[in-house]
Amino acid sequence: MGFDLGHSSDSIQSSKLLATCLIGGVVLGVSVLGFYLAFPPPRQLSWRRKKKPIRVYMDGCFDMMHYGHCNALRQARALGDQLVVGVVSDAEITANKGPPVTPLNERMIMVSGVKWVDEVIPDAPYAITEDFMKKLFDEYNIDYIIHGDDPCILPDGTDAYALAKKAGRYKQIKRTEGVSSTDIVGRMLLCVRERSLSDSHNHSSLQRQFSHGHSQKFEDGGSGSGTRISHFLPTSRRIVQFSNGKGPGPDARIVYIDGAFDLFHAGHVEILKLARGLGDFLLVGIHTDQTVSANRGAHRPIMNLHERSLSVLACRYVDEVIIGAPWEVSKDMITTFNISLVVHGTVAEYNNFPKGKEDPYAIPISLGIYEQLESPLDITTTTIIRRIVSNHEAYQKRNEKKAESEKRYYEDKTFVSGD
Repeated sequence: MGFDLGHSSDSIQSSKLLATCLIGGVVLGVSVLGFYLAFPPPRQLSWRRKKKPIRVYMDGCFDMMHYGHCNALRQARALGDQLVVGVVSDAEITANKGPPVTPLNERMIMVSGVKWVDEVIPDAPYAITEDFMKKLFDEYNIDYIIHGDDPCILPDGTDAYALAKKAGRYKQIKRTEGVSSTDIVGRMLLCVRERSLSDSHNHSSLQRQFSHGHSQKFEDGGSGSGTRISHFLPTSRRIVQFSNGKGPGPDARIVYIDGAFDLFHAGHVEILKLARGLGDFLLVGIHTDQTVSANRGAHRPIMNLHERSLSVLACRYVDEVIIGAPWEVSKDMITTFNISLVVHGTVAEYNNFPKGKEDPYAIPISLGIYEQLESPLDITTTTIIRRIVSNHEAYQKRNEKKAESEKRYYEDKTFVSGD
């Protein structure tokens, strides 16, 4: 009996001790939690400290911007988490290379419209000076300066990125072969020359020259100094690299806009931005080379279908493209792609449709899903070509100057390596 009473007493004491410990633990836990919420630890002491993003910088003239520029920006962005792009001023380009074809405001629109660009710095210097490099590191928190493996030579023959390389903050990407601004200017001059000769001589059209990949001078046994026309064909991998890889949602409002998008320019970017704002998904139709030639003349397009497709795909406002879209927007096409709205700009090469041809937008108009948009900029492909033609001598000198600088650079490199 005594044993039972003693055992009962011990059990009661143990229960009280356990209850006291539990209550004390709860009170202590609540107190610690309250203190943590009232006085959170500094960010640098946090167990889950947020990783600092790697910021990379790339600069350029981005004149006559093309898919090669876009691919360079894509590669640069892959080397970090955020890409900051410096756009060289008009004055700096003129002093180092010759007059730019497109002014700074248009080049800013083009660069800002590329999907891999996070931030843009206007009026960047042509060469990386010590002061500007310090500004990049201190104010813009840049970790690395990026450039392609092609030389960037100053008028005095020195490397524009020598200081960045010396500082150990330089990274290099591979240049996209087969296209350059110099090449595109040459194509345009050849295009204009071919057009002016077509009425009086039985020359092949520029479009047929495109298919052979050389200029008329080669065919005629001339000097061969004409510009070689690009015959660029992208691989499926390159198209995937430029694509978003996402389709429209089940209830997405799909907006469709089509065109040649030749010599992709600021006017194109602005109308695509406007179109994208009218829905959830922007589908862009890019006409074939044959369609463009049939409606704009045998001297067009300057850029072939695949080149034009990559330029459009690189635009941040574009979700998907139809490579080789039909001239007429059919009912079957509207149904297949579930198109909610078809749009077209007021400023375009195709607004005056050839006689005898039906309006390519007749069906979307009849369905009440067509809208004409007021183009933000009065720029067309013809505008760009006229800029080149009106000042072609200056651009020819610019091209010669660049070729001479690159030749001198490589000669110096060969001489040094020979020693």
